[in-house]
Amino acid sequence: MGKFVIKKTPTGAFNFSLYAVNREKIAVSSQVYSTKAACKKGMESIGKNAAKCIAEDRVEDQTLKNPTSKTCPKFEIYFDKAGLYRYRLIATNGESIAMSEEGYKSKSGVVNGIKSVATNAADAEIVDETLEK
Repeated sequence: MGKFVIKKTPTGAFNFSLYAVNREKIAVSSQVYSTKAACKKGMESIGKNAAKCIAEDRVEDQTLKNPTSKTCPKFEIYFDKAGLYRYRLIATNGESIAMSEEGYKSKSGVVNGIKSVATNAADAEIVDETLEK
């Protein structure tokens, strides 16, 4: 089971990271949220949308010469500025809700990262690091 970790930004907003069972950070929020409730809703959306993308083969590979367009929700595979493979998860409304933490050297690596997001987000534990200790 994966784990979502909620953190507060220096400006008082919220964001999250998704960790795999092996404690590796596999995804980060693509945006900051003004409320914790909105942040939690974003995490729920990742679990729902990632699973749907895998089940319905909604992975759009933008690294191809002629990529096949997919409808949202979808994962997009793309190259970053360093020439590494990355992914982002696009929600039904067309907004990016999560992206890979790091670039991958191979396409098979980024595909495994996408599958890991779908697997780990499904029943992920939520750790709220914004609570007073």
